[in-house]
Amino acid sequence: MPNFNLAADQFIATPRKEERITKEQVREQILRKLDQALFDLFPNGETARHQFLIGDVRGHEGDSLKVELEGAKAGQWYDFATGEGGDIFDLWGAVHGWDARSHFPEIISDMKKWLGIRDSGKVSDNPRPQKQKKGNDLGAATGKWDYHDPQGKLIACVYRYDPPKGKEFRPFDVKSGKHTTPDPRPLYNQPGILQSDSVILVEGEKCAEALIGLGMCATTAMGGANAPIDKTDWSPLKGKHVLVWPDNDKPGKDYSRQAIEYLHQQPVLSLSVVHLPDDLPEKWDAADAVGEKRNIDVFLKNNAKMVSLEEISEDVEDGTRLPEIPALRIKEWDAEEGPMPDDLVTPRILIPGGLVVLGGAPKVGKTDFLLTWLAHMAAGLPFLGMTPPRPLKIFYLQTELPHYYIWERIKQIKIDPYFRPLMGENLVVTSRVMMQLDEEGVERVAQTIEKFFKPDVIVIDPLRNVFDGKSENDNLEMMAFLKDRIDGLTCRVNEDACVILVHHTRKIGKIELEGRPFQALSGASCLRGYYSTGMLLYSPDEEKSLRRLVFELRYGMPMEAKYIDKIGGQWCEMDVSHERTVRQDFWQRCDGERQRVKDLILQLILTEASKGKLYSPGKFSNIFDSKCGLGAESSIYRRIDVLADKGFIRFNKNQPNIKGKAGVMCVEGMMIPSDREEVDPETGEIFHPLIPFLPTHYKYDKRVFLPVEDPNVWIYSDDQQS
Repeated sequence: MPNFNLAADQFIATPRKEERITKEQVREQILRKLDQALFDLFPNGETARHQFLIGDVRGHEGDSLKVELEGAKAGQWYDFATGEGGDIFDLWGAVHGWDARSHFPEIISDMKKWLGIRDSGKVSDNPRPQKQKKGNDLGAATGKWDYHDPQGKLIACVYRYDPPKGKEFRPFDVKSGKHTTPDPRPLYNQPGILQSDSVILVEGEKCAEALIGLGMCATTAMGGANAPIDKTDWSPLKGKHVLVWPDNDKPGKDYSRQAIEYLHQQPVLSLSVVHLPDDLPEKWDAADAVGEKRNIDVFLKNNAKMVSLEEISEDVEDGTRLPEIPALRIKEWDAEEGPMPDDLVTPRILIPGGLVVLGGAPKVGKTDFLLTWLAHMAAGLPFLGMTPPRPLKIFYLQTELPHYYIWERIKQIKIDPYFRPLMGENLVVTSRVMMQLDEEGVERVAQTIEKFFKPDVIVIDPLRNVFDGKSENDNLEMMAFLKDRIDGLTCRVNEDACVILVHHTRKIGKIELEGRPFQALSGASCLRGYYSTGMLLYSPDEEKSLRRLVFELRYGMPMEAKYIDKIGGQWCEMDVSHERTVRQDFWQRCDGERQRVKDLILQLILTEASKGKLYSPGKFSNIFDSKCGLGAESSIYRRIDVLADKGFIRFNKNQPNIKGKAGVMCVEGMMIPSDREEVDPETGEIFHPLIPFLPTHYKYDKRVFLPVEDPNVWIYSDDQQS
């Protein structure tokens, strides 16, 4: 247990007002030592390609959360698993459970403490918390409460100070030995909770101790009314009768509502709340009740009532509480009956509220293909096996073709004359629009759409011309655009509308395009994780008019690629087997090149291993850049990635001298020299006999690596595209 005076003295005095450093100075100093700061916050993290990688803000291993380390974006972060992100202040706050808006002074103070800022406002060379006296600011602690686990082991302490500006509380986490809140935050008086069937939940340790002094079992969340509900460990209340006693003020009542709503979903035996009489003074609490020598048993009997879910929800409509998140037990999901919502285009290509990204290189025919498809959807007609259940109302915002050229394209659309009036009524197309889809742009588009109809489909062509961020390669900016602009537009005109975004592709090799086509989408990678359907149109052979249309469906069964061509002014699906027979030489060249590169890479890994040379994917790609006919470094790396996806390459992560998350590459039959020396009986030369080198992990998805069950068993996926 920490010494009372020592723990209190560990707080650092803030600089005098006239010498206080600014927010930007703190940011500048933190960014200068960003690597060290991040490794202090996240000991399990790692760096890769100018980024710091960690699993989440709690410091678990992984790479979902990325922090930029260099350039103008240094300190900016984004968690791809949760969608959270921000700058270095937001990250620092998230680690400690502080919201950057409401707890910014605490964040700045903690950063200063880490930097070792002294009273002069100067930053020390050693950015570590300095054990300096806090008495100059807060004085001596006026209270101290110990938090124990159910077995009585000390978890944390909370100190109270009463400086002239008002009371302040400072937690001390025993496990970390730092003045910070534990994660998760514990409940107070856990040994008492363990021994009691009924528990009174109050605000603050003072109130809890007042009731405990009367022989009652009471507890509080660390932080009282300011305690974050989702960061508190409520498990000690499992199987208990819980009574919530709020303070008589708005924060207290708000907190009691949140606690009741949360605990109602937990396995407590019963849940009650104290309804305070109207004649009580502001901020009156349980400690005041004990101080006034009230009969607590009688007071609770008269004012405590059990609560139900209906009572919890009754004031949602008037705005005093946020709406509940819809959630059902599995048995309720099982009991639910009713049809699935109809696809806007089957099979699961366009779904209500979905996002479709149609990618293609310039001049591949995206606009012509898209206009014909939209015309068929508007008329309720099937197109290349994609079928709408009814005529759809479609708004097409296009930003590339001037008025007369889009008019020419529309005139050339070939469709059954009987259905052309439906197309003419249900498909609205803009002339070339020069605008950004910012907040004002969303409103302009929404007002235009509302002049015509409630849309089923909104098309934006292309994304690049309306993107309102600085860079479409930035995941943070792209995610903000998708949520604020695209989702904002559908919420404005029809939440069930499906959006089609037309997007450009970057230039990649034909081998990679055949094997992993959606890697060709340009811009931020989060776009691929956000859409419900991906469609890619490209030319397998630029000398031919044939196009390949591939699909990636999040909610539907995998779809085979379609080979299409425009014949007689109409888009037609071509017979794949016929096309492959007709163009046999081309496909044989593609298949042969893929097989050659695959065999060469696997053989090189085997040969180099027999010489004692082991490689990570990055090191191998760098060493053999433009050698042995393998192409450029980036092409080699991508090819290794494909082979790892298909099981031809696995990994051994037990090599301490190799950097990188994956470890070193392994292939079937791989042998390396042993440490044992032997003498060749014929030549007399000393050699090291070869021994098997087995994998420990395999690539599961992107940068996720899982342990292999049997390192001697190799299973490969379909080798058609490998």
